[in-house]
Amino acid sequence: MRSRRRVLGAVHIVVTAGIALAAEATPPTEFAAEREEMVARQIEARGIRDPRVLEAMRRVPRHRFVPDDEAAYAYEDRPLPIGSGQTISQPYIVAAMTEAAGIGPGESVLEIGTGSGYQAAVLAELGARVHSIEIVPELARRARKTLESEGYGRVVVIEGNGWLGLPDKAPFDRILVTAAPDRVPEALVEQLRVGGRMVLPVGENDQWLRVLEKTPDGVRERELFPVRFVPMVK
Repeated sequence: MRSRRRVLGAVHIVVTAGIALAAEATPPTEFAAEREEMVARQIEARGIRDPRVLEAMRRVPRHRFVPDDEAAYAYEDRPLPIGSGQTISQPYIVAAMTEAAGIGPGESVLEIGTGSGYQAAVLAELGARVHSIEIVPELARRARKTLESEGYGRVVVIEGNGWLGLPDKAPFDRILVTAAPDRVPEALVEQLRVGGRMVLPVGENDQWLRVLEKTPDGVRERELFPVRFVPMVK
């Protein structure tokens, strides 16, 4: 078994909603080297090329979005538990989904499954206008607080059922789903703008990351690669 290498220095502890989170003990630039290494070895080396995505991944402090007892492993190439049976995706998956979405500045993005708020922060770094839905109230509250404390307060976090989307804010230019439904939710397709794109994992035992593009003639779909996400709660 690979040893768990410690990549962070000393941290203080803040307890929020029953889970300890890493709080800033040092200047925010201290872990820039760890983020740079993460991008170089885990993301760029595996084929992610969009310079805006790479820069966003360098800037967002992933260790701020995980529980304190997992913060030492924040820049390793794997998902981490964040409580309530949920996880934060490994950095490569976040980057791959973001690149596949092709997000431009000012575009309206709906994220299904806020989780820790990390993916939403990456989207905000790209200049997107982000609405994010989380079905677990505790996670939604914690993500909202973390995003605000890290300077991403313009991300709108909503407690609700992502299967239904957010019809009162539709249509969206892009939709990202960070939990796996057994089929593509029709409500989300309806809320996607013509010319828009949705990236999501689909499946139960066998999951594939898919990209859907909505055209005037219908929906085009392609599969990228197999993945493993927590199931989407309906």
